Parts: sequence; structure tokens; C-alpha cells
Amino acid sequence: MKVVFLDRDGVINEFPGNGSYVTKVKDFHFIPGSIEAIHALTQSGHKIFVISNQAGVGKGVYSLDKLKRIDAKMTKGVEKAGGKIRKSFYCTHRSDAGCDCRKPGIGLLKKALKSLNKTIVHAQKAFFVGDTEGDIKTGHNAGCKTIFVLSGRENRRYMRKWTVKPDHIVKDLKAAVSIIQNENSSHPRNSRGRA
Repeated sequence: MKVVFLDRDGVINEFPGNGSYVTKVKDFHFIPGSIEAIHALTQSGHKIFVISNQAGVGKGVYSLDKLKRIDAKMTKGVEKAGGKIRKSFYCTHRSDAGCDCRKPGIGLLKKALKSLNKTIVHAQKAFFVGDTEGDIKTGHNAGCKTIFVLSGRENRRYMRKWTVKPDHIVKDLKAAVSIIQNENSSHPRNSRGRA
């Protein structure tokens, strides 16, 4: 089963900055190469899901309707380039809500897999690509192979304090494609790619 879970901000689109959110459609900008990366993964038969915390909705910073519009822009932009995001799953709760869908919880991954009639056990063959420790923990908690991209919020310096390390470290989503496509044939589970 070829499944890839992608964080959104800092992986697909430009990271808005610490403490900030993408609150308007016009503020959503694809990271160079990310659309091509999703197209390549789609072409190689991968099912792609976006898994993202968007607590700004729960905090009242922007509305659920705005989030849906931003998601529509992303989805249409990807489709225009020949790629396909099967579905985006967002946790809009505040961090103190105690939900199981906020990363590093794996509730959203379970929902995504359920849409494919699969269980969390199948996540062991999936990839989780993210730009924060929380993303890597999410992938680890679900049993996914993890790829840390340096195009978003955190960089290598942050990793010194991390309790969980990624399987691979790359520059961006475009650089992650070859790892995802070739993992079974040429990349052992615990190797760490160099950006």
C-alpha cells in the first residue's frame, strides 16, 4: 500500500512564521517544487493525504470557511499540475482541547486510513513527511517511516533536543520523492538522507 501523509505548512506551502497562520487564500503560496513532488508521487501510484494542525480556527483567528477555501486552492493547484491529494484532514482544536486528532496524536491518520478501508497497522508501510518534531512524533507514533524536511519551521539545530529522530532528512518535499519511491529497493529503514 503506497500511502504518504504530508504536513501542510512548511512542507507544501511556505511556512507563515512562528505563531502565525495562513489565514487568507492570497497568503497561501506553494513552496517551489512541492506541486511537482505531489504530481510525481501521484504518478507512481501513491495515495496522498494532508494531515495538519490548524488551531487558529479553534482560537478564532480565522474561520473554518477560510480554511476550506485555502484547502480548495491547494487541492486545485495540485490537480492542475496533474497531482492528486485524496483528502485533507485538519485538527482545528486548541492545544488544550485534549483531542486525539491533534498531532502528535494519530487520530487523523486513522481517519485517512479508514477512508481506504485500512487500519493503523497499515501505516507501517506509509511515509509521514513533516517539518517539526511534532510531525516526526506523529509518524513514529503511527509506525510510519518519517522524513524531516528543512523547508519549514524547524531545522537541524532543533533536532538536538528531539526525543524521536526522523528516518530521513532532506531539503524539501521534492527531495523526499526519490526516497519514498525507492525506499523498498535501496534505502534501509534507519538510514538518514543528507540534505
